[in-house]
Amino acid sequence: MPIFSHQFLRQYLHDRLADISVDSVTATQVANNLVEASLKGHDSHGVSMLPRYISAIREGGLDPAAGVKITADFGALISLDGQHGFGQILGQQAMALGIERAQQYGVAVVSLANAHHLGRIGAWAEQAAAAGLVSLHFANVNNRANVIPWQGQSARLGTNPFCAGIPQWHGEPIVLDFATSVIAGNKARIAWNEGRQLEPGCAVDDRGDATVEPRFLMEEPFGALRAFGEHKGSGLAIICSLLGAALTGGNTERKGDPGKQRIINNMLSILIDPERMGGAQHYQQEIPALLDWVRSSHPEHNLLLPGEWEQKNYRQRLADGIFIDNVSWRQLSELQTVAVS
Repeated sequence: MPIFSHQFLRQYLHDRLADISVDSVTATQVANNLVEASLKGHDSHGVSMLPRYISAIREGGLDPAAGVKITADFGALISLDGQHGFGQILGQQAMALGIERAQQYGVAVVSLANAHHLGRIGAWAEQAAAAGLVSLHFANVNNRANVIPWQGQSARLGTNPFCAGIPQWHGEPIVLDFATSVIAGNKARIAWNEGRQLEPGCAVDDRGDATVEPRFLMEEPFGALRAFGEHKGSGLAIICSLLGAALTGGNTERKGDPGKQRIINNMLSILIDPERMGGAQHYQQEIPALLDWVRSSHPEHNLLLPGEWEQKNYRQRLADGIFIDNVSWRQLSELQTVAVS
């Protein structure tokens, strides 16, 4: 697979967006977000997403000039409509508003409806953590349903991610960020591109039988991903849709839009200033103590805690470069060919 420096990819993605008249500031922010996701090991949410974004712009499902629109403002509670703009722009704007309100009131609840693909939700938890805030995020995916609910026989849910971010006085924040399916949908796309099978237990085929073939997530007849943890992941996926979409005014999977290139996310975020809590001093002392206690489960303290896998990948890929599968690189290369022609 080709390997590229993060500097090259930031500029390349920026230029492909500029080719279709996306303004330079927006192009830079979107490109950086995608490259950061790849640096942290989440290729499924990284640079390989750009061709689909550009297809969504051409199709009319993504408005590159849109920003958040405030639809309701009650101080500590604020509702936003993303107007189908870049999730990378909308997510940053929504968190900036949430940070401002949480710093003012001690807590903020921010709803964001109708955003195009928000990318790696962990990025928004990291933004809040950089401001010293704890955050919780419930998101849904309003596209073709591709997750089978517990005891179901056909897809009814999205990969609906949950995320939590906890800042530390010293060290990187604790960031837990996961799809409520066994794997994220785009990880099946990467496996399909690379000619790999899925791990057993991730997916079912169009008849509901277990499969390791990613093609059932990529082409008809469609199968589905499984929710993680049986009834637990399935239940959390439903909660993410009810809180992330129904409560925010966005569409749940019941009103999915199959066949379109756009990917619509809705998200509910809760931001908390831990310094306003009664046990703030104890809280910050307890974080490293608990983490050390958990690590002591291994004789050499050699286990990964939430966010550490991403940090490890970031350091390695920053130095060694980012791998891109051949199919994704061909698709990215074709963007330049189309622009030149």
